[in-house]
Amino acid sequence: MFRPAVPVLVLLSVLGPAEAQTTPATSAPAAQSAPQAKPAAKKAAAKPKAVAKPADPATTGPCGVGVIAGTGDIFVVQKIGLTVFGNDYAEVPVSWGLDDLVFARTRAAAGNTPVRRISYAKGGLDSYYHPKSGLFRNQRQELSNLIRQVAGNAGCERYLVIMRSEGQLDGTNQSLSGVGIFSRGVGLISYAYVFASIGVTWIDGRTFEVMKGPAVTFEGVMKHMADNFTSNELLQKVDKSMFPETAADSASNAALRDTTRDFLTKRLDKILPPYFAQ
Repeated sequence: MFRPAVPVLVLLSVLGPAEAQTTPATSAPAAQSAPQAKPAAKKAAAKPKAVAKPADPATTGPCGVGVIAGTGDIFVVQKIGLTVFGNDYAEVPVSWGLDDLVFARTRAAAGNTPVRRISYAKGGLDSYYHPKSGLFRNQRQELSNLIRQVAGNAGCERYLVIMRSEGQLDGTNQSLSGVGIFSRGVGLISYAYVFASIGVTWIDGRTFEVMKGPAVTFEGVMKHMADNFTSNELLQKVDKSMFPETAADSASNAALRDTTRDFLTKRLDKILPPYFAQ
């Protein structure tokens, strides 16, 4: 805080009475010095008033579409060997901004439709990805209950949930889940792919029931089937040197990060627009 300068006080010396003279004074006594005027105090400069920024309509007021980006920033490193003993699977937490990317591409796909990101606690979706063992599982009901908890009092009309999905790799009994990289084969006869298996779901904001998506139309179903049968849609081949020595090494692999983000962007830009064209 700016404070006005304190005026400097000038101390005036007080002259004592002159000593008695033996002879009468012939000159008039010296005039006393006039007191020095105090400098005027400077006024503090007025601070400019802060201009209030307009509120972002995407984060205030009524909520039409709430977006839950649910990859959890998890990257999968998977080996598929010639036998079951050569298989390996690991989930690695990464700081690649995967969920930030999911929301950014959703907002781009939404066009003029305002969307609001719904935040949730770290690990808030783990119960869905890693459920307790049991004979039967109602994933639809699990997702409905989970989104009800995550949404809290956001009060959106509906929620678009983008999460890690799972699908079986052709020619194997192995599944690919979420975003990651896998290698297959041994030595010189091996290859590597990055993959992005993403599921998108509409949830009703009032009942929290799963709503119909664009794939329920005949055209949507055919397109979904074509995407699943076209390897280039779900996988992207990379140089096998990009496959990390250990799963943990992937988190610091800049080339793998950039390749994965680019491929995920392409996948999202292909699958998200139909959800806003309904």
